Amino acid sequence: MGEEAKTKILREVRKDFLQDLLEKGQRFDERGPNDWRNVSVQKGVIPNAEGSALVEIGGTKVLAAIKFDMMTPFPDRPDEGVFMTNAEFVPLASPSFEPGPPGENTIEFARVVDRGIRSSEVIDVSKFFIEEGKVLGLFLDLWVLDHCGNLMDTGALAGCAALLDTKVPKVENGEIIRDEFTGGLDMKYKPLTTSFIKVGKHFLMDPTHEEEYARDMSFIVGTVEEKIASIQKSGNAGIEKDEVLSLVDTAFEKSEELRKYL
Repeated sequence: MGEEAKTKILREVRKDFLQDLLEKGQRFDERGPNDWRNVSVQKGVIPNAEGSALVEIGGTKVLAAIKFDMMTPFPDRPDEGVFMTNAEFVPLASPSFEPGPPGENTIEFARVVDRGIRSSEVIDVSKFFIEEGKVLGLFLDLWVLDHCGNLMDTGALAGCAALLDTKVPKVENGEIIRDEFTGGLDMKYKPLTTSFIKVGKHFLMDPTHEEEYARDMSFIVGTVEEKIASIQKSGNAGIEKDEVLSLVDTAFEKSEELRKYL
């Protein structure tokens, strides 16, 4: 039997077992359907970065770091600076992570975190303009150090914590003066995501890696304090309008619990 067939059988076994638990109102780790695992946020963990944070949700750990560099602006936005998010899945974090160039899961992870921050418009990139042809670029790098489920929310929380820890470098004569700063980022909001999976007819928030194996679909809601910043669905299962509205309401409520750690 090939590995793909074995994986499919294992997924179906886990799904059946999880569905039986959910019918009894239980989960693998005995949490409620909308309960977070233990959360930890440490800021300023990399002294040489302009901002950094190490975040853990359950056993999932993501390290985020901020670095500024001088850049040429994009041609269609000559008066604006640049914000970019990159990610790396460290091979030791999961048996499914492999060394080499970023795969599609790595790219999706970076894009989801990036979209939540960018769509919330919490970073005013117009303030990064230096002079004609020169702007500051803000780079957010994410390293997944341990994968125990729900990478998206852990990465979004790490990215937001690192941005809140960020010091904007001083610029003189069109050059960055390292180790001299003008202050922090002016962030009006704290953008976060709240992730759900659907297993049969049940929805679970903050899924573990084992629960993600059994999912029929994923639904991720990016929020700031007062509005939706992004929504992403993946998987073949459908979702009803009232289910979407219920998940959005839950996302607003439960993201406030995460913001307390910031």
